[in-house]
Amino acid sequence: MALVWVTGNSGTGKSTVCGVLRARGHVALDADEDGFSRWIDRATGAVVVDPPYPVPGGWLDRYGWAIVRERVETLVEKSRFRIAFLCGSAENEADVLDLFDLIVCLVIDEDTLRHRLATRTTNPFGQHPEELAAALTWNPRMPAIYQSRGATIIDASKPLTEVVDSVIDAVQGLAGATR
Repeated sequence: MALVWVTGNSGTGKSTVCGVLRARGHVALDADEDGFSRWIDRATGAVVVDPPYPVPGGWLDRYGWAIVRERVETLVEKSRFRIAFLCGSAENEADVLDLFDLIVCLVIDEDTLRHRLATRTTNPFGQHPEELAAALTWNPRMPAIYQSRGATIIDASKPLTEVVDSVIDAVQGLAGATR
């Protein structure tokens, strides 16, 4: 039926939304936790098997979080008869956007971003100063980037149930969609 990319900056709630979608019975996969993405060396393309944490200064300038197209292609096949959600963010996502029927972008304000990254317990990304700086740099850019890609923009600072309901509402028109 359809494949939906639920994306946004670090700390916007992609993994949390993914968990609620799963709990509600939807096919929902976390690109970070379910093996769709990995760290790569931007200069060589080599996969980083054991990335350091916390990352040293300048590390994020050389290495990037990348989604694996072949994994998404496999998910496309599995989503033929049911809507599936893939939740994540990757710097090379332009390489896979053609595989999705809909993009949903979660956005939050800077204060909410700072609070979420400082207090998150499921994932340490964003708690190191270099990671926080990267997240703060990208946060104000996200709405315009995704609006230009035709994404549905959702304010993820609202209560979680409302955010998930908005994600589900965004895909209602895809129920009869085919690739």
